[in-house]
Amino acid sequence: MRNFAFTCGDVNGIGPEIVIKTLNKLPSKKHSTIIFICPQNVFYETLKIVPAKFEFIVSKNILDFENTKKVLIYDLGNVKFNFGKPTISSGKISYNSIITACKFASQNKINAIITAPISKYAFHKAKINFPGHTELLADYFNIKKFAMMFLSNKMKAGLATIHIPIKNVSKELTKLKLQDTVSVVIKSLHNDFKLKNPKIAMLGLNPHAGENGEIGIKEINLIEPFIKSIKNLFGPFVPDAFFGNHLYKNYDLTIGLYHDQILIPFKLMNFNKGVNFTAGLPIVRTSPDHGTAFDIAGKGIASAESMIEAFKFAEQILKNRNSKI
Repeated sequence: MRNFAFTCGDVNGIGPEIVIKTLNKLPSKKHSTIIFICPQNVFYETLKIVPAKFEFIVSKNILDFENTKKVLIYDLGNVKFNFGKPTISSGKISYNSIITACKFASQNKINAIITAPISKYAFHKAKINFPGHTELLADYFNIKKFAMMFLSNKMKAGLATIHIPIKNVSKELTKLKLQDTVSVVIKSLHNDFKLKNPKIAMLGLNPHAGENGEIGIKEINLIEPFIKSIKNLFGPFVPDAFFGNHLYKNYDLTIGLYHDQILIPFKLMNFNKGVNFTAGLPIVRTSPDHGTAFDIAGKGIASAESMIEAFKFAEQILKNRNSKI
C-alpha cells in the first residue's frame, strides 16, 4: 500500500488551499489512503474559496480511515485562524499537524508525508524550538545524519548547512559535516532515485572559490582535500560561473555550502515547481519549495504546482525505495 499524509502547514497561510487544490488534481481511488491533517473549521472555510472535487470524510479517529478510498480529513479540532498573520495559534497547529503525521508514520499507517509551508516566526512565537521542518523531522525520528535536498526536473541539489546565520557558515563547515552530507545524498541518490554511479558537484565557499587562497583559504585547507578523497565528487566550483554556464547539467546533484547559494539559482529555475526533500529519514518527506505566502492567503489565487510536484516526487521516491509497496 502507498499511504500519504498532507499536513496543513500554517493555517493563516496558503497551506490548506494548495493541499485542496492538489487533492483536486489526483486521480480518484489511485492510492490506498490519503490523509489531510487539518483543523475541521479551517478545512471547511477553505472549501469556500476552493471547492473540493474529491470525496472525503472528517474524523478524529484514525480507525475510520481504514478500507476507504475517500480522502480522509484528520480533524485537529477547531482553532482560531486569521488569514495573513503568523500567530501563536497558527504556530502550534502547524506543529501539531507535523507531529501527528510523524506519529502515523511511526505506527506504519502512512508511508510518506507531504508538508505544507510553515512560518518560522509563528514557531518562535509559539515557543517551538525548531528552525524548520528538516530539523524537527530529524529530531522526531532520532536521525543524526540527514540532508536538505531540492528536486526538480532541471536539477537536484543539497545543502551542507541549512538554517544558520551566514556568519556561522565557515565555522560550521568541517570535514565531518561534509562527510555526513555527502554520505547521505549519495545513499539517497542510490536508493531514492536509482542512480548507481552518481556524479556530484560541490561549490566553493568564498568568492571565486577562494582564488587560490587570495580571497579565502577554506577551499585549500578543507574543501579541495575533501573532494579529492571522495569518488565521483568534483569541484570546488565557482558558484556564479557554475550556474551561469549551466554546469549543473553535467552532474546528478550539486552540493551548496550554505542556504542561499543553492536556493537563489534553484528558485530562479524552478520557482513554481521546486520541491524540498529531506534525505536520510526512514519516512519519505517532501514539501513545496516556497513559503506561507501570507500576502495572498485566503484569496484562492495561490499556485499549487509546487505542492503537486511534491506529491509526484514522494510517489517516485516511495516506489524506488521499495518496489513491493
